[in-house]
Amino acid sequence: MSDLIKKDEYYDDFSKIIEMIETRKNNAYRKVNEEMILLYLEVGKFLYELKEKSGYGDKITTKAADFMRNNYPAIKGFTKRNIERMIQFYSTYKDDEIATPLVTQLSWTNNLLILSGSKAKEERLFYLKIYAI
Repeated sequence: MSDLIKKDEYYDDFSKIIEMIETRKNNAYRKVNEEMILLYLEVGKFLYELKEKSGYGDKITTKAADFMRNNYPAIKGFTKRNIERMIQFYSTYKDDEIATPLVTQLSWTNNLLILSGSKAKEERLFYLKIYAI
């Protein structure tokens, strides 16, 4: 019975371990999210530039989505609609040195909400600054 930890004796000290775990887990989620947003920006840039210099035109999103679905069915998130959003995401923020670092601090869903709900650059930046805290 002496091996059992009494809540009042060690609980506060060992609870700090849980705080450490939770902090690191949250840091990991943020880093994964940041990498995902950077991936979407990179894919958006690649397809935006390919669309500009190739004969694909607006069919590029369909061709890219078909390619991903047919050749890499296990990789999710590359539907025609989502690829269109990646291109729009990149084209919206490509020259914005203030907004680009902020978008990596938000989830993809929140970025899409700001992108679709804000018409002006200033409005997007306002919401990015609020939510990137």
